[in-house]
Amino acid sequence: MTPTSTPQPPRTPAPPASSALPSSYEAALEELEQLVAQLDAGQLPLDHLLSRYQRGAQLLSFCRSRLQAVEQQIQVLEAGEAKPWDAA
Repeated sequence: MTPTSTPQPPRTPAPPASSALPSSYEAALEELEQLVAQLDAGQLPLDHLLSRYQRGAQLLSFCRSRLQAVEQQIQVLEAGEAKPWDAA
């Protein structure tokens, strides 16, 4: 007796997760905003959610490191004294 296999529904392959870092903070932030919108929409299959979440974590880390680098440069420019930001 040979076991019968039940037909599986076709799976849509997960989109390729780009592991390359963006060229700029702005590009990373834009991609991160798009990922958040996709996750919030709740329309992605479960296997896609994990890859999108991982990419978002990677982008968030990139953005944080870029912000820290800029903050350090500002402190050097201001002789190590952090001054409050006056946006006015």
